[in-house]
Amino acid sequence: MSQIIKIAIVDDDPECLTEIAALCTDFGTHSRCPAKTVSFLNGRAFLDAFEAGSFSIVFMDIYMREMDGISAALKLRNLDSSCLLIFLTSSREFMPDAFSCHAFEYITKPFTRQRVFDVLTDALKALPPAPKYLELTERRKTVCILPDKIRSIVTDAHYLDIVLTNGEKIRCRMTMSEFLRKADFDTRFLSVNKGITVNADYIVAFENNCCILEGGARFPIRVRDRARIEQAAQDYVFEKMRRHHLPFG
Repeated sequence: MSQIIKIAIVDDDPECLTEIAALCTDFGTHSRCPAKTVSFLNGRAFLDAFEAGSFSIVFMDIYMREMDGISAALKLRNLDSSCLLIFLTSSREFMPDAFSCHAFEYITKPFTRQRVFDVLTDALKALPPAPKYLELTERRKTVCILPDKIRSIVTDAHYLDIVLTNGEKIRCRMTMSEFLRKADFDTRFLSVNKGITVNADYIVAFENNCCILEGGARFPIRVRDRARIEQAAQDYVFEKMRRHHLPFG
């Protein structure tokens, strides 16, 4: 699935709002990364509607009535430290203050299409990669699920019962091998017995020839393969820690 860039535009000039929104839409089409924009005529309205994680990029005009862009940006940073902040300004006078808000970039007015596209191109490179969803089919409807939301997968005849971390169960007509191919053989999915695969992120213990998951679910493991299964789970955890540069122990 394509990453959708969620962009907020905060400016008390309606014409500027319209122009930036149009350029963002054009950029999304050009880059094959759709952009969804939401416009706000002042910083207070933006902050009232803002929630952490709701936008990847925020265009913020510095000179605004009611609440200036610097004040709005400082309040924004108290709510969200990761979204990319791009200031719009007709003067560089306040740029030192602007960058104290951890701004990603700034665009001076009047701006050009090329300048906006260049900044968005750099912003796109700085954004974290989009999460990869698994597209599953349940009762002829497509369901998109993040792999880390799957706790266990169990074969039942020609179906798979896929249990999510919130307790919900999705029943799909597919084989375990088809699921694993769809998941690109993600090493988090560990086969512990015939027709039983668990997400290694949620294993809390191996006990009495059972694999125990967070939430209390217990699955029998192949006794002859117990040592190999436990080692595979341990290897996955160590590799995950290494990728994220976390200390062991």
